[in-house]
Amino acid sequence: MGLTKEQAHRPGPFKQSNKAHKHGRHRSKGSISSSSRGKVSVKALSKKNKKDLNRIERRNRSNQIRQTKRDEVLAKKRSIGSANTAPFLVSILPLNKLLDPQGVLSFFSQCDEEVTLRTGATGCTHISIPRFKQHFSFVIPDMDNDLAILDTLKVCDTVLFVISAVAGYDFGDELIDQWGNKVLTLSFAQGLPTPVVAVTDLDGVPQKKRGEQKHHIQKLVSKWMPDEKIMTLDKSSDALNVLRKIGNQKHKSVINRDRRPHLYAEECEFVNGEGSLGTLMVTGHLRGTPLSANDLIHLPGLGDFQISQIDAIPEPQSAEKVAGTGVGVARVLERADITKQESLVSENIVDPMDAEQTWPTEEELKMAEESHKTRKVKKVPKGWSDYQAAWIVDEDDESVSSDDEEDDLENMDAMSEVKSDVDEGEEFDTLTESEIGVDDQQYDKELDLDQEKEELEKLQAAKSDLIFPDEMDTPLNVEARVRFQKYRGLESFRTSPWDVKENLPVDYGRIFQFENFDRTKRKIVKSIDCKDGVMPGWYIRIHIKDVSQHLWATFQQTKAPLILFGLLQHEHKMSVMNTVLKRTPLYEAPIKSKERLIFQCGYRRFIVNPIYSEHTNGKKHKYERYFQPNSTVVASFYAPIQFPPAPTLCFKEVSNKLVLVAHGQLLSCNPDRLIIKRIVLSGHPLKINKRSAVVRFMFFNREDIIYFKPVKLHTKYGRIGHIKEPLGTHGHMKCVFDGQLKSMDTVVLNLYKRIFPKWTFEECIVSCSNVQDMVH
Repeated sequence: MGLTKEQAHRPGPFKQSNKAHKHGRHRSKGSISSSSRGKVSVKALSKKNKKDLNRIERRNRSNQIRQTKRDEVLAKKRSIGSANTAPFLVSILPLNKLLDPQGVLSFFSQCDEEVTLRTGATGCTHISIPRFKQHFSFVIPDMDNDLAILDTLKVCDTVLFVISAVAGYDFGDELIDQWGNKVLTLSFAQGLPTPVVAVTDLDGVPQKKRGEQKHHIQKLVSKWMPDEKIMTLDKSSDALNVLRKIGNQKHKSVINRDRRPHLYAEECEFVNGEGSLGTLMVTGHLRGTPLSANDLIHLPGLGDFQISQIDAIPEPQSAEKVAGTGVGVARVLERADITKQESLVSENIVDPMDAEQTWPTEEELKMAEESHKTRKVKKVPKGWSDYQAAWIVDEDDESVSSDDEEDDLENMDAMSEVKSDVDEGEEFDTLTESEIGVDDQQYDKELDLDQEKEELEKLQAAKSDLIFPDEMDTPLNVEARVRFQKYRGLESFRTSPWDVKENLPVDYGRIFQFENFDRTKRKIVKSIDCKDGVMPGWYIRIHIKDVSQHLWATFQQTKAPLILFGLLQHEHKMSVMNTVLKRTPLYEAPIKSKERLIFQCGYRRFIVNPIYSEHTNGKKHKYERYFQPNSTVVASFYAPIQFPPAPTLCFKEVSNKLVLVAHGQLLSCNPDRLIIKRIVLSGHPLKINKRSAVVRFMFFNREDIIYFKPVKLHTKYGRIGHIKEPLGTHGHMKCVFDGQLKSMDTVVLNLYKRIFPKWTFEECIVSCSNVQDMVH
């Protein structure tokens, strides 16, 4: 045997270290580190190395944080209203339609002897106050156009609500009339900028009742704006106080507006180009975030466009002071780069060959041959030949139109299933006869009987759906397995799997989808701060190319304000948008799914036919046939992409007027949202024997019972069961449940199908045929 060399034991990093003898002598840092040999305690390893600050260092750190926050607030405050920045954009809105806003504007134009006044081509009044070293721009929207008011409030920094104290004395019946309440409702639904409330005409109220009247106005204002204190506006000193408050108060942040570059057009000029297209030059102060010439812009009422170049021009006030000759020479800031410019393509090009099948494999050919070899047994009259029998149509070959069965067959089923509880006497028992005689023939001529009948049927169907949700009668003339061939049963609506990419419609090939919408949104929002381009606060002229000459001429006749919004990346592409909506008390009738509505989502306005679903946290969301009053739903439709938050307003055209029927917020841009339509087939127990029962009226033939046998059954009293076997040939079936049924119980079978919105998107632009209507 050979000798083996013994291996010495080497201690590992977890070697036990005993306490050293405390000899009492001082130990240097070097001796301590050499004895420890780089070992670190587990407690020190698990915690972040944090340096303890002493009192002076803690005080210094808090001072630095406080100073940083103070500098941020001051920089934000000085970025508007001061020299070389955009002025405060203030919108004057009276809360009584009989009050003249021009009289309110005259207080500000005469409030100081040194005030500088200038009126732009679009009606924007610029006021400069030397004692404040601040600039203000006042705009008065058209009081007869609700959409113009909303567009003005989208870009305003401050809204000045004016209330007349003599309302109820000299004119009108109320301080805030019906029109004023509607303006407040629309303003709060869209997102209110920084508000200021002023009371005028207090001199017209008797001296003893002024305090009481002012207290009453404050009480009315507190219902809408609890933290807002009213101000008096009756003389020049009051106007200076209002301007001081507008310039010094903390301005409310509207995220949807502040994340995008926006501009209120102070001057507009159209230059004709080739054909019917031309270049629209828009001048004004840029606000919000930087704007690049390669970005797309949106003009409400006109559409989306590209920019050719952006010029910097001197402000009219500074040019007059320096040269006395008006506007100076424009300087080109940026020209669009064709290689980097955003495209106006909003839809994906669909390749019809993508839907074609590939060449069949050998296995599929063999299966097809075997299927042809199988003989079908048919019942034919005695003595018929094979050729004669081939002309007999199989019952299994009968099918229904699968394009959209709920538009035709379901409407017929809904008509047959409705059990009207409406008593005509209850509907018309409150009619009173007018003092002046009414011509019956003239009244009948103005009444649309078809529309009345359609509304009555819709009310009855909505009431039936509210009482018996999703219930449907099994048709007698069509087999249930054919009628409901697109539906399926689920073990559990919440947990059962459903493939989001299964049986997608053709329109899904035209839209765009994000791999991760939230991540893309965070990336785009983060890139706004470091974006290159024209900075906010500059006075610029934007050249917008390829604008229709007829469209611009029509827009000018509407006298609506021109608002410009810069689009973020991808916000011109089409996708499926989901918005959370809540009904308003302004419209009480139910709204059917796929009914034509006008949406204003953020800065964009369009017409769609949305579908509704429940607002829940699960992966599957139940389809709602009706948008009932006092309810909240999620509306889904095809529309251009927009990143939340974005306030959403929903209008319906009633008697040629727009009525706000719902409002809410943009939820997501998600084509994979599963909107599941449920139908409930009901049956009634005929015989009950403990846990088993004979059920009828759910189906009317034996084959349907066998086809739906795997689907689970429920009862309205909470029992769960399944179909055991059919009895006879007329639709009776034996069912087994987890407990004994009650005689008044109802057996139901739930079937589900995924539905998708219809492609009905239409941009709201001015109509060349009717300039008075902004929504065509």
